[in-house]
Amino acid sequence: MSNTEKPFVAQHSVPQGVTATRWWWVRHAPVNGDGGNIYGQKDMDCDCSDRVVFNAVSKILPRNAVWFASKLKRTHQTADAIWAAGFPKPDAMPHEADFNEQHLGDWQGMNRAAFFASRPIGVGSYWFAPIDERSPNGESFMDLYNRTRRGIDRINREYAGRDVVVVAHGGTIKSAIGLALNDQPDRGLAFTIDNCSITRLDHLGSDGHSGWRIPMVNQQPWIADAAHAAMHQPAGPEVKLA
Repeated sequence: MSNTEKPFVAQHSVPQGVTATRWWWVRHAPVNGDGGNIYGQKDMDCDCSDRVVFNAVSKILPRNAVWFASKLKRTHQTADAIWAAGFPKPDAMPHEADFNEQHLGDWQGMNRAAFFASRPIGVGSYWFAPIDERSPNGESFMDLYNRTRRGIDRINREYAGRDVVVVAHGGTIKSAIGLALNDQPDRGLAFTIDNCSITRLDHLGSDGHSGWRIPMVNQQPWIADAAHAAMHQPAGPEVKLA
């Protein structure tokens, strides 16, 4: 980006006396080496080769933000690609375990299509299992939701009034949306979160009161060109077709 080209940043008015902490969630780039299998917290590489996508993302995210990522390398690779597209690299990007994808335990490595074919039809509507069902040797979606909320609450206290960019995962971002929807984790699961998409959630606080507003979900600034449809990849029970 040239020095004269100003980035696009979605802004919304904030009433006097209210502190707005603006969360910019970015889902990692596509994982092409999963072999059609469930990967959850497996530490997989992602494909950051689509420069058009990262050029577009780099123009939307705010400058002077604090950055975070999960501990999984696909989020680090995605952040590197955003910076390589011309976004000023932040001084630091702490890696937060609270923002990791759901640990799917013994389901990780199972063929995705076969897994869902073996499950009751109702279960496949939104996620891998009902929100309270813990995967064998892993987590439930509620486990993911609760630790995501814990991380958000901590950062809201520490960085109140700032822009916060988090490079994370489909399940993590769905959890954040559920929190913004007045603590309804099951409602967050109804949203599609595409790879490299941007979701903006604003935390508003004043005199002991707090709440959320949702300026945008699954924003894809490159979407005008169908050549980049590969950014749509399952973030839950959807089966990727060959």
